[in-house]
Amino acid sequence: MSVKITALQAENVKRIKAVQIEPAPTGLTIVGGNNNQGKTSVLDAIAWALGGEKYRPAAAAREGAVSPPHLKVALSNGIIVERKGKNGALTVTDPTGKRAGQTLLNEFVEQLALDLPRFLNASDRDKADTLLKIIGVGDQLAQLDREIKALYDKRTAIGQIAAQKKAYAEEMQEYPDAPAEPVSAMELIRRQQDILARNGENQRKREQAARLEQQAQALQQKVAALAGQLSAAQEEYDAALHDLDTARKSAAQLQDESTAEIEAALADVEETNRQVRANMDKAHALDDAQALSNQYAALTAQLTDARRQRTALLDGADLPLPGLSVEDGALTYHGRCWTDMSGSDQLRVATAIVRKLNPDCGFVLLDKLEQMDLATLQEFGAWLQAEGLQAIATRVSTGGECQIIIEDGRVAEYAEPAPTAQPAAPSFLGGLF
Repeated sequence: MSVKITALQAENVKRIKAVQIEPAPTGLTIVGGNNNQGKTSVLDAIAWALGGEKYRPAAAAREGAVSPPHLKVALSNGIIVERKGKNGALTVTDPTGKRAGQTLLNEFVEQLALDLPRFLNASDRDKADTLLKIIGVGDQLAQLDREIKALYDKRTAIGQIAAQKKAYAEEMQEYPDAPAEPVSAMELIRRQQDILARNGENQRKREQAARLEQQAQALQQKVAALAGQLSAAQEEYDAALHDLDTARKSAAQLQDESTAEIEAALADVEETNRQVRANMDKAHALDDAQALSNQYAALTAQLTDARRQRTALLDGADLPLPGLSVEDGALTYHGRCWTDMSGSDQLRVATAIVRKLNPDCGFVLLDKLEQMDLATLQEFGAWLQAEGLQAIATRVSTGGECQIIIEDGRVAEYAEPAPTAQPAAPSFLGGLF
């Protein structure tokens, strides 16, 4: 069983004149009263009694008191803690015969239970580190968080590049009618030269036919002029006519080839190749965008797996409270960060963590609960009872929600305790110890 506070007697501590209380064993015991009446002094007295010299108030003795401070705290494990005298000398009475003193108290008194604001006001990182220290997965979770951040950053960068590549590719000009490969100007020139060579041969043959034509005419004139040489000239003439006929037939059958198509292709080759290169550049850009998109998908899968491992790690941990977690190095409760939690949730989380830090400590001290409405107080008190925890708190109020009213350093006799708490004794005397 965790240790609870069963009774407190305090005299001449800070604003306290003489106070004797018996807090409820579980749930919420509220010490109420107006300002400057000694409510917080009750909590400070308990912290000093159980926590040691570091919790000793700067002005421990009540101003104007004749006798020095005197404290007694009874605990549910039978131990009696007493501080008295000018120096607040400690006496620990242990009925089991174990060693006595502050070392014994430190075994079951959790420091944060005496100074909960130290946790409430800690940074998000410190709160998270406290939780991770409790559940023992801090190093593993930190490693997974680093991996998740690295994967997320890498995926984000690749996603941005992929989107830019795709947008760039979609804006690029495309020519559907352009050939798939660049056109070779050298091949067109070679084909043009072949045609020009054949056309040159045709021209040579035409020129030869023209020369033969002229020769035939000359010979005809010679035949007319040289009638005496008719026989020889006739033979020569007949041969020339034969050659002429052959040349004419050959020339008539010749047909020149046009280079217009090649000349047009040569004129358009640069534009065609520009279109081909544009199409190829767009295809490459789309391929790059797809490759980056594939990398993004792969990183998403890795990121999902890392997050799954992280969730499994926390799900398998012995958490102080269901719904607690650590996200991006900060403590969360049901998905909400500390500043987004309600006041009751913050106290619930802090109290659960204090209990987990030292399960033997069954109580916690809470100051200034006036920011909570009555419904929230009731809800928090019910949770404490269900968890078997004891909380002693202060509140600027004299209403019925307060089990104890402090008035001018004493317990007011008209305090009306709530049904869930035990009533306080009317005076300091009464032999509680």
